[in-house]
Amino acid sequence: MFLLWIRTWRLGVKSLLLHPMRSLLTVLGIFIGVASVIWLLAVGEGISKKANEQIESLGATNIIVRTIKPATDSNNSGSSNEARIVPYGLTRADYSRLISTISTIVDATPMREIRRKFDFNGRQEDGRLVGCTPKYMELNRLEVDRGRFLSSQDQHDKVNVCVLAYEVAERLFRYEDPIGRSLLIQSSSGNMAPFVVVGVMKSKAPSAGIGGSLAAQDFAHDVYIPLETFWSRYGDMIITVSGSSFEGEYVELSQITLQVDSQEHVMETAELIKLTLEQHHVKHNNNDYGVTVPLELLEQARTTRIMFIIFMGMIAGISLLVGGIGIMNIMLATVTERTREIGIRRALGAKRGDIIRQFLIETVVLSVVGGIIGILVGLTCGPVTAQIWKTLEWARPDVMRSLPDTVRGIEPIIVSWSIPLSFGISVVIGVVFGLYPAIRAASMDPIEALRHE
Repeated sequence: MFLLWIRTWRLGVKSLLLHPMRSLLTVLGIFIGVASVIWLLAVGEGISKKANEQIESLGATNIIVRTIKPATDSNNSGSSNEARIVPYGLTRADYSRLISTISTIVDATPMREIRRKFDFNGRQEDGRLVGCTPKYMELNRLEVDRGRFLSSQDQHDKVNVCVLAYEVAERLFRYEDPIGRSLLIQSSSGNMAPFVVVGVMKSKAPSAGIGGSLAAQDFAHDVYIPLETFWSRYGDMIITVSGSSFEGEYVELSQITLQVDSQEHVMETAELIKLTLEQHHVKHNNNDYGVTVPLELLEQARTTRIMFIIFMGMIAGISLLVGGIGIMNIMLATVTERTREIGIRRALGAKRGDIIRQFLIETVVLSVVGGIIGILVGLTCGPVTAQIWKTLEWARPDVMRSLPDTVRGIEPIIVSWSIPLSFGISVVIGVVFGLYPAIRAASMDPIEALRHE
């Protein structure tokens, strides 16, 4: 029996080698299908991982409450009447109320941000002035490059010290060491106030916008000062004068990041936060703040990942289906060409099972060879993608610079189960699509087959 199977395999391979080009084109269909399954799932996994990293960086036990300017509140112009400027957003009272009334909140980090102009020896840079606490560095995973970050003592003494983002330090100080130098920061009246630089942060990629209430953040243009210093020097009423008009806003806090004691309490704590804020923000129709729950977004991202993988798999499966149709088409043509051979074999005593086995072995050989080549090509997904990015950076650097860092940083991740899955499907497709031609060949009348020319 074993020798019979060996003989049948040898005969099948020999038959395929008689038409190498046709066999190669048939293998190509399966190879493309298997490779596309591995590649598409790898790309999808890489995209999903990048999205999850963005969300996880916010903290699974964190809840972010951020001030949002209501659409109905517009800044006044042409008037200096402060009473006409409507306050909005989070307040210090909100901060105290949340941490004192909700027992599951173990920590809270407030911050305030505005757009300002920075100056050193005539070199100017527009950026974001951030009033924050020492915890802000750990919360946003910032790293110190030189000097230090803000301290609790800076907060307590309300001193004029600042920490620069790496890019701000590079543009304003160039080859000079900024530590200990005075940086001029624009005040609300337009004058420049000196702040001593105590630290420079390492470069950090911008974070993507997540949820409707959390906009993307670009840390490259930040200057950090103690939050108490911010309130003392700039207050809550921020007025920017431009000629005969001004722009103004009255905001106490831009964002509060609340840390919950455990993941199990995150969702119920978020609901309590929303209820607490709703009671004190009715006059703004609750449109002046937004609550973002990273854990909720992470769960949604995982669900989206599963749907994305299924969708990618379906697209790749179509390629395998097309390859299977190609196998059936070739084998039907082969049956017609080898009608006389089939008749001779039947006349010499070959049974229908022998004919079916021969043709099935040929289709399995085609699908197995195509599957193996497809796997080998699929495993090159990472290096090929990296080479494509390098080529694009060389050929179209302007296009590459316009892409967000999160997009440029996407790397395909081979999904381990995609390899046996795609190979198994390719073999099954070979058997399924080769079965009909094999049965058709075995069903031929030996006498009519011998008469065929």
